[in-house]
Amino acid sequence: MDKLKKIIIQTEKNNSFLEQTFKKLKLFIHPTFIQNNTVQACSFTQTPQKLNSNSTAVNQYFKNTIQQNKNQVLQGNTKSTLIKGKKIAVLFSGGPAAGGHNVLVGIKLALGENNTLYGIKNGPKGFLNGELFEITSQKLTHILNLGGFDFLGSDRTKIKTPEQFNKVKKIVLQYQLDGLIIIGGDDSNTNAAILAEYLFDLKCAVIGVPKTIDGDLQVNHLLPITFGFDTATKIYAELTGNILQDTPSSHKYWHFIKVMGRSASHVALEVALQTKPPITLISEEIAQKKMSLNDIITYILKIILKRYFKGLHHGLVLVPEGLIEFIPEFQILIQELNNTLAQQEKELAQINLFSEKKELIISKINEKSAKLFSSLPQNIQEKLLLNRDSHGNLQVSQIDTEQLLIEMLKRKIQSLKNDPQKLLYALNINANQDDIEKIHKFKFATNHHFFGYEGRCGAPSTFDAAYTVNLGLTAGSLALEHHTGYLASITNLDQNSQIIAIPLSGLITLEKRSGKNEMVIQKALVDLKSPAFEFFSERRSHWAETDCFSSPGPRQYFGPTANQLPFTVALNQGYSNTQFDLGIETDISL
Repeated sequence: MDKLKKIIIQTEKNNSFLEQTFKKLKLFIHPTFIQNNTVQACSFTQTPQKLNSNSTAVNQYFKNTIQQNKNQVLQGNTKSTLIKGKKIAVLFSGGPAAGGHNVLVGIKLALGENNTLYGIKNGPKGFLNGELFEITSQKLTHILNLGGFDFLGSDRTKIKTPEQFNKVKKIVLQYQLDGLIIIGGDDSNTNAAILAEYLFDLKCAVIGVPKTIDGDLQVNHLLPITFGFDTATKIYAELTGNILQDTPSSHKYWHFIKVMGRSASHVALEVALQTKPPITLISEEIAQKKMSLNDIITYILKIILKRYFKGLHHGLVLVPEGLIEFIPEFQILIQELNNTLAQQEKELAQINLFSEKKELIISKINEKSAKLFSSLPQNIQEKLLLNRDSHGNLQVSQIDTEQLLIEMLKRKIQSLKNDPQKLLYALNINANQDDIEKIHKFKFATNHHFFGYEGRCGAPSTFDAAYTVNLGLTAGSLALEHHTGYLASITNLDQNSQIIAIPLSGLITLEKRSGKNEMVIQKALVDLKSPAFEFFSERRSHWAETDCFSSPGPRQYFGPTANQLPFTVALNQGYSNTQFDLGIETDISL
């Protein structure tokens, strides 16, 4: 017994049997980074491809960066010269995503023992506070192939004020930094572009690494996907597949699953392609079709009833997290609520009863918005009035969209039972007398789920583990050669993959936020003309009418499915199969 206890105690502190195995896994390293059987940095040459901005304001703002890099895409090549004495710092920015620790490993491998890597604790906020420490190879052996951002920590501070920029300059000078690597999403990499310009005269190169489980930072074939997306969607697909397998087993439940995706529906689309549920909502399609909440409820109810008449009393609805903000009538309502909450802030603060707050709000918004707001369940009304984030945005993760759909469906079903013939006619459903009799016996039993945080810090999939270490090698190599204002990337993920760098200034556009134009990297939403969406659109009616779901199971690290790419990536990039090829399987020696 004592021996067994000792074995179990040894699994503490990220040392489970599985984690012990992960730390010893070989990783696929791109041939560009292998020379004389060792992993090392690469060099870069310019390609003919440019990403020019049409905005005079953008070109003027980034004049130094653009003058140096000409907005040209770079391609990695095997390196022959040795660079010494460089000091590079790295930070995580925004929410965690699987594979972040392997980015650090890749950067360290690129820098080798002749250069210094500083880790910045607690993201941009920690950078402003000077929370830097040296990252040694020994420290990285404990986090190789493990999930999370806990080695450094992260936060969502946006560096934008003169005081913050001055603090950045002081830290760069204090530590004599030659480079800063920012690992983050679209907002974080917008910050990286701005910092590259700001630190240009200090000769501190700023490099971005594309991270977000939402998958909303994409640049056509140049950046097929961000890291973390594959792991998150595989985790959500496993859970969704398990529930789908349960539905015909119990014969009575409809499950409503909300999956992360603050703006874009890439996560929902990927999980749908992997699991084939009866119903998947895509926010971008709902916006394009100008569907109302009632339209969405009607669409779902028609499928539920058609399945019910076939004896299928169960099913699953997949809901993207950001759905509410894509429904046109909700867009208007939310904008009016934002304005009213700001204008009536003092008066609302003095009101304790929600009914009185609601009365005041309704009196300040237009009639259509007031009617929509009044029709919602009270818990949704309350959450629509919650405090906004630092950017003035509604915190959509706090809105239980899946529960809203359930409640509105229950109301619709009750009215159906009161007058089945009338509502079936309105729904354009052909039903015989037997079907109408069945309506009176119809029971709508539901369960709801939110899959979000479960997918952010899991152990990286084989793809994310390999992708991130190569992105780290790319970022470290860019910093060593002082290629400032670039985003590390890898293209052609299925075969003949290439190490490339994308000019951040070529991705910047002007977008109206909080009433004024701001320079941003635009979010990549689901393209309704993309091969992935078109394939989904072709198949969904079949999925709706029959039980043809699949349960992909847990992500694999060995065997035929271990190297599987996201289906959306493979389809949109025109690959001939779903397997990635990022290089040579290599033992990582730190």
